[in-house]
Amino acid sequence: MAETPRISPPAPKSLSEEAQGHVNLLSQFPGSSSMPAHGADPQEWLDWAAGVDELIVAAFAASVPPGAPIRHTEFELDGVRTNVFTPDSVAENPSPPLFIDVHGGGLVSGAGAACVALTKAAALERDMITWAPDYRMPPLHPFPAALDDLMAVYRKALSERDPLDLFVGGGSAGGNLAPAMLLRAKDEGLPMPAALVLLTPEVDLTESGDSFQTNLGIDQVLGSLMEANLLYANGRDLDHPYVSPLYGDLRGFPPTYLQTGTRDLFLSNTVLMHRRLRNAGVQAELHIGEAMSHGNFGGNTPEDRELAEELARFLRRHTRQP
Repeated sequence: MAETPRISPPAPKSLSEEAQGHVNLLSQFPGSSSMPAHGADPQEWLDWAAGVDELIVAAFAASVPPGAPIRHTEFELDGVRTNVFTPDSVAENPSPPLFIDVHGGGLVSGAGAACVALTKAAALERDMITWAPDYRMPPLHPFPAALDDLMAVYRKALSERDPLDLFVGGGSAGGNLAPAMLLRAKDEGLPMPAALVLLTPEVDLTESGDSFQTNLGIDQVLGSLMEANLLYANGRDLDHPYVSPLYGDLRGFPPTYLQTGTRDLFLSNTVLMHRRLRNAGVQAELHIGEAMSHGNFGGNTPEDRELAEELARFLRRHTRQP
């Protein structure tokens, strides 16, 4: 895989000092060529994913301090381990809303402790119980293993909640799998949840969008993820709706919140998905942060907090009152 050079436009002066600092810090990181090639030995992929998972855990280590008002348990369903996060604020509610949070990681990483790290902080901010499935991934379990795992979890959620009390969301690769799961659920005659949340979603594995060129080397995701996309698809066409939900029939989807940034490699993914949803008659709102990369500004800037409140308002609008 060829190295992608880092391109570092200066931070816009309109950003907060904290966001400018994040942009300037990001510009100091070099290009990368670490992802294995498609067809590489499975162990090479496993070793690479393990390294990414270590970085994820380290990056999110301080996001939820010890003693935070949230409980972490888990259950296993058909071999799928699912993390359960229960904030103290919902502990007294006998049947609080349920959010299925599908973790990211490029469809090949984000498992185990990384799954917990990627989802726990967001779960703490929701007045809901959060389920975070630790779904199977390539190279050992390519498509459709992850989707099969998520469907098992979705069916269980429907057995425990009215669909109007059920929410689904994901970021990055999780933003691929969450709508792919709903497309399959719709095809199987299952009801849709109350709402869908897509944070810089990887909805088009063909990488056809303009931002895969214009933001190449600028985003913190430096370059194409095509090697991982091909590994995940396992020979299926990359424009198959269950592989790239941008190409699916989105009619009947629930209200959807979409979020991206002007420096996000997946900006086009998000913008195109928003238009596809709107053209399908779906309520969909799109939020684009100035100079934001994939994953925003790290979570602690005024711009991050502003978008977090937008998402909180969206969820409150679609949550039934007890």
